[in-house]
Amino acid sequence: MSSSTRANAAHEAPLTLDQPAPKVLSFWDQSAFWANLGVSLFAFSGAYTVLAPNAEGAAQLSIAAGILATVLGTLVGAAMLGAAALTGARTGQPAMVLLRGLFGAKLSYLPTALNIAQLIGWGTFELIVIGDAAEELFGGGPHWLYVVVAGTLTTVLTIWPLGSVRLLRRFVTAGVVIALVWFYLQFFRAGLPDLRANPGPSGSGPFGVDWNLFWVATDAALAVSISWVPVAADYTRHARSGRSAFGAAGGAYALTQIIAYVLGLFALALATGEGGPYAPFLHVGLGALFFFVFVLREADQSFANVYSTAVSIQNLAPRVDRRVLSIGLGALITILALRLNMANYFGFLGLIGSVFVPLLGVLVADFFLRAHREWNTAPDAPARWGMVAAWLTGFAVYQLVNPGDAGVWTEFWDQARQALHFTGQAWMSASLLSFLAALAMAWLVGKVTAKNTSA
Repeated sequence: MSSSTRANAAHEAPLTLDQPAPKVLSFWDQSAFWANLGVSLFAFSGAYTVLAPNAEGAAQLSIAAGILATVLGTLVGAAMLGAAALTGARTGQPAMVLLRGLFGAKLSYLPTALNIAQLIGWGTFELIVIGDAAEELFGGGPHWLYVVVAGTLTTVLTIWPLGSVRLLRRFVTAGVVIALVWFYLQFFRAGLPDLRANPGPSGSGPFGVDWNLFWVATDAALAVSISWVPVAADYTRHARSGRSAFGAAGGAYALTQIIAYVLGLFALALATGEGGPYAPFLHVGLGALFFFVFVLREADQSFANVYSTAVSIQNLAPRVDRRVLSIGLGALITILALRLNMANYFGFLGLIGSVFVPLLGVLVADFFLRAHREWNTAPDAPARWGMVAAWLTGFAVYQLVNPGDAGVWTEFWDQARQALHFTGQAWMSASLLSFLAALAMAWLVGKVTAKNTSA
């Protein structure tokens, strides 16, 4: 192996868990990575969910209220994301391996399996989104070809993950910033409607805001940030410092998600009902050119999902080469994207994703609030059933507040609500309440365990 090859290998992610993680990502490398993850095609097409946060489908909030909910929810979610990122920087371990110290090695396999399932789903969904956006951008064409190209690009990026992060910083981020500025200028030139107006039938507060639904919309924005919590440490374990990891994950991501969602809300305000969800972007001057930047950049979303799936699998099989896993996973999500209708799977993804909000609460309580405890990530780390109980407590709180729309699962939690004589209120945030419940329970378990140990 030549000296240049060895140098490049030393600055790339390790192939197995047996190898140390190089601390090579600067604050700006990480900021570019998280900033790009904050700008998503889903943010543009999904901005309507902030205005219509209930099951009725009609917009219930004004654009101004939607912006406020987006900012508040994103800031809270980004703080949680930053905490998850900090754990990776301090330990040098990927996200699922960190859970060995929280639950024990064998018990960490359950959240690992759930994470693998959700990441494969999200990776598949991202390829479908890229294919749909490319089809709208180019006025049709072979949808399968767009998906295959996106899947191939995703796989290539995943084989050299740290090199891909640096590539984002050097070339892609500047194009994304220019595209965002361009669309903001074009939308302002087109003239926006009264942002205080409520496009839906409801509106009980000032500026047409139903403040109960406002908190539900805030929770929806928060959940988008939280979705990256189970993968944050996979990247920040390569950070040069904990401060840079927290600042980049929390700050850069929050900034661009707010910018992207607000832009999506502005596009929604200008929509005429003709064309697809991206029509407002394509109908402005040079819109197709700059929208192409967004479509191309979306591959970093699928890249992040696939790489983290490979690293999660390594918690179960530590000596398997991540490059082999990446190629296999890239092929898998490409095939799934060509064959599946994600509309039926989306509820399942939301259900799995809900387990990681209370899990973060347990992690924060045990990692940050308990001093001088060794974080054991060894393959034989002992089981810690108390922390599992705290996690399940938070998960139960989440489901009682918001059981989602998952058929029999939702019916079960509706019956549990009736048995407990509990009625969820519109202002309740499932994410925040489950996080706090899990954190409090984990802190209590930690205190009792420490007391019994010292006795």
